[in-house]
Amino acid sequence: MDDNTKKELQSAVFERLIEHLRKRKDVRNIDLMNLAGFCRNCLSKWYREEAEKKEINISDPDAREHVYGMPYQEWKEKYQK
Repeated sequence: MDDNTKKELQSAVFERLIEHLRKRKDVRNIDLMNLAGFCRNCLSKWYREEAEKKEINISDPDAREHVYGMPYQEWKEKYQK
C-alpha cells in the first residue's frame, strides 16, 4: 500500500471515529479516559497539534467543534451530566 492510500484510509478512520463519538453522546469523556486513556478533548488537542505541525493554526474551540460536531459549550449544556 502506498503512503497516500494509507493516509487516506487513516483519515477516513479518524472521521469515522469522530462520527461514532458524536452519535454516542451517552459515552462520557471520563469513561473514555478510564477505559481507553483518551477522550474527545484529547482527540481535539491532537487534531490541533497535528495542524500546528503543518503551520496551520486552529484554536482549541475550533478543534473541539470539529470533534464534537457543535460548539463545546453547547454540547456540554445538552449532553454532559
